Amino acid sequence: MGQKKNVDMSMDETEVKVVEAATENVTEDGAEKKPAKKTTLKKKIRSQKYQAVRSQVNKTRLYDPLSAVDLVKKLSYSSFDGTIVAHLVLGDKFQGERVDIQFPHSTGKNITVAIADEKVLAKVKDGKIDFDILLATPNMMPQLAKLAKILGPKGLMPNPKQGTLTDKPKDKKKELESGKITIRSERKAPLMHIMIGNTKMETKELVENLQTLITTLKDKIVRISLAATMSPGIKVAVEK
Repeated sequence: MGQKKNVDMSMDETEVKVVEAATENVTEDGAEKKPAKKTTLKKKIRSQKYQAVRSQVNKTRLYDPLSAVDLVKKLSYSSFDGTIVAHLVLGDKFQGERVDIQFPHSTGKNITVAIADEKVLAKVKDGKIDFDILLATPNMMPQLAKLAKILGPKGLMPNPKQGTLTDKPKDKKKELESGKITIRSERKAPLMHIMIGNTKMETKELVENLQTLITTLKDKIVRISLAATMSPGIKVAVEK
């Protein structure tokens, strides 16, 4: 009787696995597949100044409006008067939200409002646009339609949703120039970035503007933070 031999199959199994793995990288026509490129996200490197002021913020704390405004002004390190912006996250169903608001104090941004007439439209046709908002009556729409390619991309085309197409443009102009504006969230996300003033304004005025914003959007806000042009963000408490 012959002796039974123990055969080590580990090498064969390894070779089979290697062959199988190799075939996964080959297309049907025998060409070798190119390995997929890996996307590497580069971490944003903050300046030493930013890191220094950021260390003074309690990351886990929700600051009341007064404390938040005080801290933003204190930590702003720009050499100019920085713009102070409230960054809001709204509930998912408020994507594309549009709301009218009138701040009690100027945000520091002067708005120029024009009412469409023959003279204004002639300037637009020549590419001279010296206004931020254009108002018009419905009977001006045929003439405005001819300038849609100029006004549309700039977001200046009057329309009823924004209240810029109205039978009473003079009344609307007074309203807008007094500080009443329409704020809106991003089209594809429930986010808002609203300017409430700048770092040279009185703290009391900034707080009142911020509180007006919170009151207007109170039931829609998920979270809110405040930041100057050059400052870290400060989380703000919102009472429900």
